[in-house]
Amino acid sequence: MLLVGLTGNIAGGKTEVSRLFGEHGATIIDSDVLAREVVEPGTPALEAITANWGNSVLAPDGSLDRDALRNTVFQDPDELLELNEIVHPEIEKRRDEAIAEARERGDRVVVCVVPLLFEKHMVDEFDKIALVDAPRPVRFERLLKKRGLEEAEALAMIAAQMPAELKRARADYVIENTGSMPELKKAVASLWAELEREAALTSEEARVS
Repeated sequence: MLLVGLTGNIAGGKTEVSRLFGEHGATIIDSDVLAREVVEPGTPALEAITANWGNSVLAPDGSLDRDALRNTVFQDPDELLELNEIVHPEIEKRRDEAIAEARERGDRVVVCVVPLLFEKHMVDEFDKIALVDAPRPVRFERLLKKRGLEEAEALAMIAAQMPAELKRARADYVIENTGSMPELKKAVASLWAELEREAALTSEEARVS
């Protein structure tokens, strides 16, 4: 099994690229999906969040109000770090379980979408690292137009992450997401062919050993 870490800064296009990989046949394990699961009502993570930030970060139905929490923690690096220390261990536990299940099934290519892969020093956990990237001004405009964020909030979210230049230097593959959807599909298809070749080599090496 080839284990691929898919990452990129906010509004770079990770979600779309992971969807395209899934269409090609990859098993997708998305940290954003896991992040929603681990803070559902009744979970230890949500209880810890409300203990730290109070009921003001809860929606009327008792679920997490993500906008309220984001407005609170993204203004303070220390609070963002505190939130990550609550949520990330739970996410990592669920990711490890999903990877183990994929390995047991004999899945050939597993793509883990991990926004903070480099920040969390997780490079060595994957066979290959793929980075989805777009210039900072492009990502800024996407946050304003597609997510409806205010300029200050968008800038704060971009500033909170590691610069893309540092990530590009450490990635095995870089997918440029600056053009049209057909161009993105072509880039993903090309990389998928490469990942399938790598998966075949990995399988052969495992069989021989």
